Amino acid sequence: MRPLYFSFLTLLFFGCAPETPKAFSELMNDAPSIKGKQTYLESPYVTAGNRVYMVGHQDGSFPDLGWHIKGEMGGIWNHPIKLMDGFEATIYVGDDKLSLNKATGFVNYPMANKHIFEFPEKGLTIERWQFVPDGKQGVFIQFLIKSISETDQNIDFEFTGHSDLRPTWLGERTNMVDGRDVASFDNGKWIVKDSNNEWYAVFGSDESPTKQEKKESEEENASSSSLTYSLDVGQTTAINFVISGSYQSENQALSEYADLQKNYSSYATDKKLRYASLAQQSKLSIPDKDLQQAFEWLKYNCDWLVRSVPEIGTGIGAGIPDYPWWFGVDSEYALMGYMAVGQTDPVYSTIKLLDSVSMALNGNGKIIHEMSTNGTVFNAGNINETPQFASLIWEIYKWNGDKEFLKKYFPTIEKGLNWLLLENDENKNLFPDGFGMMEIHGLDSEMIDVASYTQKAFSDAAKMADELGKTALANQYEALAENLKEKINAEFWSEEFNSYADFLGTDEQALHLIEDAIIRADTLNKPWAIEELEQTKKRLLASPSSELRPFVLHHNWVVNTPMEMGIADSAKAITALDTAKKFTNQFGVFVTGIDRDESAGKDDGSFQGSKVFSYTGAVMTLPTGVQAIAENNYGRPDEALDYLKRMARTFSYALPGSMYEVSPDYGMMTQAWNIYAFAIPIVQQFFGIQPMAHKKTVVIRPQMPSTWNEASLENVKVADNSISVFFSENDGKFNIKIHQINPEWTLKVMLPKDSYVIENDDVQITEEGANAVFISSGKELILNSK
Repeated sequence: MRPLYFSFLTLLFFGCAPETPKAFSELMNDAPSIKGKQTYLESPYVTAGNRVYMVGHQDGSFPDLGWHIKGEMGGIWNHPIKLMDGFEATIYVGDDKLSLNKATGFVNYPMANKHIFEFPEKGLTIERWQFVPDGKQGVFIQFLIKSISETDQNIDFEFTGHSDLRPTWLGERTNMVDGRDVASFDNGKWIVKDSNNEWYAVFGSDESPTKQEKKESEEENASSSSLTYSLDVGQTTAINFVISGSYQSENQALSEYADLQKNYSSYATDKKLRYASLAQQSKLSIPDKDLQQAFEWLKYNCDWLVRSVPEIGTGIGAGIPDYPWWFGVDSEYALMGYMAVGQTDPVYSTIKLLDSVSMALNGNGKIIHEMSTNGTVFNAGNINETPQFASLIWEIYKWNGDKEFLKKYFPTIEKGLNWLLLENDENKNLFPDGFGMMEIHGLDSEMIDVASYTQKAFSDAAKMADELGKTALANQYEALAENLKEKINAEFWSEEFNSYADFLGTDEQALHLIEDAIIRADTLNKPWAIEELEQTKKRLLASPSSELRPFVLHHNWVVNTPMEMGIADSAKAITALDTAKKFTNQFGVFVTGIDRDESAGKDDGSFQGSKVFSYTGAVMTLPTGVQAIAENNYGRPDEALDYLKRMARTFSYALPGSMYEVSPDYGMMTQAWNIYAFAIPIVQQFFGIQPMAHKKTVVIRPQMPSTWNEASLENVKVADNSISVFFSENDGKFNIKIHQINPEWTLKVMLPKDSYVIENDDVQITEEGANAVFISSGKELILNSK
């Protein structure tokens, strides 16, 4: 074993030789980090990579996790296969056994993790570090053993790997049949093969073991094997391990193993630098440092979710641990946020994957909902995913200005919108029938979110058609969009509830749903909801109708989508936004309003989920983010900020550096659409950066929260340009400075009509409605209010 110290003479003599491997902690010295909470050591973390990732508990153990493949969503995955359930490490000091599975501390880094194990009675502290290099099929692990003893002591270090080579979810549909794992020892490491397939896991250390042993596995088809090392421990001693794998060949697994053992330090440095670059893009500075930190780490979270299976494609997964594969609607929300923080590569690869698979499977423009990493599509698509794809493409086009991109995907959009109305609108009222975002049994009539996203899709498709010179089609789409906007405001509005309706449906549909909702409310002990539902039932029976009509039954979050899309009449919007505040708690918006509890105003409280995974009773980041966007759309940035601050209370609540899907600590420990919930309100609404890359123009229309007296957003990537906005306010007077790196572009700043001092020459001043408009080319524009 190599103690991590050497003399000056050694350094001088071997100055040009390869560097002695460093303690991994030295590589992380200047990296951001967040300490975990003692109360959440028995909860999950992820060591993320685009090929391999590892999920275990913060205490260093690897318990059964997840429900998609029951108990198997943790461990080490190299999709489309699992490599290992995890590993155990044990130190033997004389007759004493020290198990490294009850960490006393956990620290998360953007691209690594650290577990801390303390044994004060033995004078030992052990740090377990791990990271996954970019593009590699393996994970690097280092145990850093620290002793307070002034003399070296000998210990035995045992590492036991638990292989579980098995297929991903739905693997059976592509004839992926799990076989028994067979382990063989070779040249200091264990090589494990699935007996039915060319699936391999390899693990070992950079040290030579003194003992190797096969152990009895607790799981069918799995194997357990150990390696023991005799170490002379100085004040700081390191031992490195690599776990690699392949679903193609033993040679590939061995090659990955050797590569990681040799080059882990340079790979770690490269990944740290790449993450530092992510932090610099759309770099936020605001008075609220907690929110600022959450926004920075959400950018890291985005990268954690990139899932690459070269034989299938690369795209963002929805969440970890149970949704690591690819989704339509999750991506359609999330990728708008990814684009706003400059992470363009995952945007393009995910869109390419969704489009190609959807067209191959459906062929009619319908966008898939969910696909496992073996290429099997579980759900060919919910209704809302097709119109949301259209709006996604338009949004990305505004950022990149690439007409070839638009030409590539517009045929899918055109087919999809035809399919949407020709095959899913039986009564021809322009409202497609079928499931939207709410996965409640029976909620598949004419849903408010489907209607809202359909309206927006036709509005966006009209602009795309116009860009492509399809004038007649653009006019047709625009007419449909205007018609839908009027109909949504007229037919979905409920004066009685001061809200848009959950759905349009028949009395028969509503009565069935009311009965189900009463059972739900009774189960959750929500007497107010039962009373409201009983009153609705009574009115319905007293005044029956044979026509479709709007029903507010669940107060689902989707009733706010007309405001999210900006299509609600202003008066209705403000009324509905105020109504929505009733269905919140300290962390955000309830998925289903009748689940509302009495937790509002409390600063803590874990979410008590059911034993069988369920979203019943949940508050989630997506509905809360939608509400923030909706508030901003109607000129209420303080209310929007309030929703962001509610969500930010859940940041690092359980997993340091992340934000759970269900607030504050349930479901996925990191979730893709969280970036939509933050990046759209911050980048495009508070700072008002609205790209028009196809016109080489950036519109900036800021609406700052009243508490942000000094704020900046730097290095916002727009095609071949980059925008930075600096804002300050003092005694009611504000200064705004905008910088761009490409002077060939036009800056168009829109501010409320007032008196302004312009610190630039050649600025054109016009008016649009209630706004003064300042148009400038050049690298900088500075404005001061008088």
